[in-house]
Amino acid sequence: MKSNIRLSLIVYTFFLVCGSLHALGEETLVIGGKTGWDDAVIRQGVAETPAVRPVPVMALVSESRILPVNRAPQSSSRETELDLYLNFDEGRPDLFSDKTGHYLVMANSPASAASQRRARAGMGAIHFARSVSENLPVATEKVEPLVITPRLPQALFAPDRRFGDFTLEFWLNGENLENGEHILFWSATRLTAGGSHVAQRIQAFVSRNRIEWLFQDFFADSRDQNYLSFSFSGISPLIPRTWTHHLIRFDSSSGFLEYLLDGQTESIVYVTSSGREGGEVFTPITGKGSRLILGNRFTGMIDEFRLYGSFAGDPPLQKYPRSGGRLETRFLDLGDGSNEILKIEARGGRISYPDGKTTNGRVRVITASAAGNSALNFPDASAIRLFFRTSETPFLRNFAEANSGETAWTPFEPGMELKNVRGRYIQLAAELYPSGNGETTPYLEELCITYIPDYPPRPPSIVTALPKDGAVELSWNNSVDRDTEGYLIYYGTSRGDFFGEDAILGVSPINAGKRNSIRIEGFSNGVLYYFAVASYDRMNPAHVGEFSREVTARPLRMIE
Repeated sequence: MKSNIRLSLIVYTFFLVCGSLHALGEETLVIGGKTGWDDAVIRQGVAETPAVRPVPVMALVSESRILPVNRAPQSSSRETELDLYLNFDEGRPDLFSDKTGHYLVMANSPASAASQRRARAGMGAIHFARSVSENLPVATEKVEPLVITPRLPQALFAPDRRFGDFTLEFWLNGENLENGEHILFWSATRLTAGGSHVAQRIQAFVSRNRIEWLFQDFFADSRDQNYLSFSFSGISPLIPRTWTHHLIRFDSSSGFLEYLLDGQTESIVYVTSSGREGGEVFTPITGKGSRLILGNRFTGMIDEFRLYGSFAGDPPLQKYPRSGGRLETRFLDLGDGSNEILKIEARGGRISYPDGKTTNGRVRVITASAAGNSALNFPDASAIRLFFRTSETPFLRNFAEANSGETAWTPFEPGMELKNVRGRYIQLAAELYPSGNGETTPYLEELCITYIPDYPPRPPSIVTALPKDGAVELSWNNSVDRDTEGYLIYYGTSRGDFFGEDAILGVSPINAGKRNSIRIEGFSNGVLYYFAVASYDRMNPAHVGEFSREVTARPLRMIE
């Protein structure tokens, strides 16, 4: 009695550890985790993100989108295009460049590249660290961290350019936001139509935790004789170590100049002869020696710095696109046979940069993981949707046509038991959606497929061979595998060499079907023959298993 109880406990513990009765013969295939994400061959809006978990995870890629045009520009159509674009995704300051090709960019110490996890959008940002006395005036600074100069004559800030609508935008993250920190400084010298020289300036600097803007002799009347200078400030204070979006846009049809902070209007100026709506509109005109300096006497980061030749619409400010992103694996080969797929587990969570901050210099992981019988849905509405499809071949039709049959995508909940899902190949897909405010991304750490391989059936355990006159009678036990469809008889005249051709039933191997015995005629008496039996299954083409133990028989003329 005690022995029976002990045996029952052993069996119960075994199945408890294995997780289910399927554990016998189960195998697993892991994508992601320590094995990496090389199998994720299609990536739309997602990328591997380090420094979140001990292994790289797949998460949404932050993006900054091109702003829409709000009004038809007064200038030529080419100025509706992006004029200057710095995304700082290159990873090294010496590689920073203007993506439009209109400007030359030169980075100097103390400018450095910030990593993806610190950037507002894309794969990186530029970081500035003050290295000189804050009491020095800007004109005497010894180091200019990032200098931008016109390269092509069609650049908006090329010498002697008159243009109309424009928009300037960037993301800013100041570490201290001390009075006098300079965000940007543009300068040029203009010789007016009247023969006088004017020193032109555009400045954005910190004053009382706000950005103050100065436009000095940048706007001129149509005769190039009278110039306007003015300044204005935002009304909302900035918070240190927090990403904020800044946008200046000018409408040359009305002289309307607007400053927006995080999409909200902070200040409005009419660049007209009357200083209000109506009167002659003054428009931008540039002089010679045009230079734009970013980050002078500033500590913090700038990202997605862009200049447009148009009056742009309202900016999309969410960090991650509301449409989300998607990844798809290659078709994964589970091995010969129509394997039974039991379940697909997923491990993931969500990450966020609350108010642009980090925790000890790292991203803040809100939820470390979720797995098992739990859907990857989170309280802030971020979510991961999972899909699979199976096939007996690794070849697919066009994805857009995959809406029926074995190539159709099937949604599943991670960890839930799957019913009647079989296939040699399986492909997985995941759709990642951000939080409702677009500031949080879910991440996918690992996918784990549990399946029972469809191995070829095992051979008969007992095979016997009886010699007869010119023949041999073979018999065998049934294979223990239930999917056995029949048996193949291999024969020959040397050990392990089953290429016989003597039998009346045909050359080796002979298909015996579902029988357990067979008489093979046509053998030569006195010759020793070697035999082995293999089982095959119901697949088309059939999967043939291993050989049974080899047996021998020597046909002899029978004595009457």
